[in-house]
Amino acid sequence: MGERAAHVRARAAALADRWRAGPGRAGPYVVDTGLALAAAAISVWAVFCDDRGWPWWVYLLVVAAAAPLPWRRRAPFTVWLVSGVFSLTQSIVAHSVAPQIPLHQVLTVYTVADRGRDWQRWLMLAILVPANILGTRSPNGMLFSLLMSVGSFILGSLTRELRRRARVAAERAGAEAERAREAALRAAGEAGRAVAEERGRIAREMHDILAHAVSLMVIQAEAGPLVVRSDPDRAIRTFDTIADSGRDAMVQLRRVLGVLKEDGARPELAPQPTLAELPAVVDRVRDAGIAVRAEIEEHGPADVQSAAYRIVQEALTNVLKHAEARHVSVRVGVRGPVLEVEVADDGRGVPPARTGGLPGGRGLIGIRERAADCGGSAEAGPRPDGGFLVNARLPLDI
Repeated sequence: MGERAAHVRARAAALADRWRAGPGRAGPYVVDTGLALAAAAISVWAVFCDDRGWPWWVYLLVVAAAAPLPWRRRAPFTVWLVSGVFSLTQSIVAHSVAPQIPLHQVLTVYTVADRGRDWQRWLMLAILVPANILGTRSPNGMLFSLLMSVGSFILGSLTRELRRRARVAAERAGAEAERAREAALRAAGEAGRAVAEERGRIAREMHDILAHAVSLMVIQAEAGPLVVRSDPDRAIRTFDTIADSGRDAMVQLRRVLGVLKEDGARPELAPQPTLAELPAVVDRVRDAGIAVRAEIEEHGPADVQSAAYRIVQEALTNVLKHAEARHVSVRVGVRGPVLEVEVADDGRGVPPARTGGLPGGRGLIGIRERAADCGGSAEAGPRPDGGFLVNARLPLDI
């Protein structure tokens, strides 16, 4: 019992809140019921004020004409027909008691014009105009009835058009918002990819520079003490090579880190290495005790030359670190539409455990990535007659 009473109180409180919120916030049935009561009251008052003293069924007839109004939004054409039948009957048997402005007729015509289907709207108008002309007893009455009916139809049609435009505008705004959201997501994704690509590029540059320089410095540092007494001149050259490798690494690191500077950084930090600088790398490898034969053709756009430089540098670094080779061949030249890079050695190659696709560690993966960035390809693997081969083909028309 207590639960039922609480439920009733909650329903009453909700209904009171809806009424306090205003008619626009109240339910459509509540609003239309109020309009039906108002229309019925106007019609009953018109019958009551007539001096002829009409019987009870006339009162019932005018109330029945207004009674369907609570369902006008749900079934506008049906409500108009039902209300119209009672209104027509009342007009025939008691024409003089019709109110000056029959509210129920105005509302039903307006609702069909606003919410009805197209054929229902135009059928209603086709019925109303002749009925208003033939069903009135004076020109003034005919004109007033037409103005009232056609005016209600026009007002409903205007509301229908405004509703349609509002719906189209809302759909357009929703579509634009969705496009803006998708554009923002794409921009965020592209920004993320750009950051990842830049981080990967910088990581490759740092790896190539440091791995090559450190490998040379370690090899020379290990060889220096062995010859410092027996061959002082060679020891001096060894330490000079260590210093040159360190200085070259510093220069290249400054180039890489130059892209991270703020606007206004010195322009000499920006350029990437070209094939013209590759002989210096080859000379330092020779100084490490490996015989290098190089054929270098300086050709191609800056991006291609930089990629070729880094590929040769990484291949030579791997020779120093892993190959235990005595001879290395470096060839860089134009072969049709591509710049072909080939580094071959006579060392022990790469252990089988490190093979698979493009073998090796981070350095050989970087070779593949550099070639792919230029639209080319790279292969690496043991040679049939021993040693190891790195081959890359870089298109010249990027």
